[in-house]
Amino acid sequence: MRWCPHATVAAMVELDGRFLLVEETAGGQRVINQPAGHIEPGETLADALVRETLEETGWVVQPTFLLGLYTYCSKYNGVTYHRTCFVAKALRQESERPLDEAIIRALWLSRAELESPPAPLRSPLIMRSIDDYLAGKRYPLDLIYEHPHKA
Repeated sequence: MRWCPHATVAAMVELDGRFLLVEETAGGQRVINQPAGHIEPGETLADALVRETLEETGWVVQPTFLLGLYTYCSKYNGVTYHRTCFVAKALRQESERPLDEAIIRALWLSRAELESPPAPLRSPLIMRSIDDYLAGKRYPLDLIYEHPHKA
């Protein structure tokens, strides 16, 4: 069997001490996650972040920094995820926009509220990336070089 990690992005969006999160269904249960998802063919990391955040939360965001690169092997499905997490600024909400099918709702929670969340956290990467954000970790976006995709 060939090992095939999944390349994903995640958004760290903070507003007045609360973080933009989603309540979603994964593996048949309700969980809390960051706006996150897989990168589509030909898509840059930043473009994937903007698209996934809009599809899952209805919020248009602008990436401002790279927060970090995270690797996680899920205990639920055995898949290894390579997650690029961005700090992003909330620009505007498109409240009438339908959310992705698995998304129950978007919500804003503080770090303290995540100590006893309304549903289990989908992965430990959520708290780790929030703690990295609160510790002031930020890297310039030009740290990422993406060679232009030729169709």
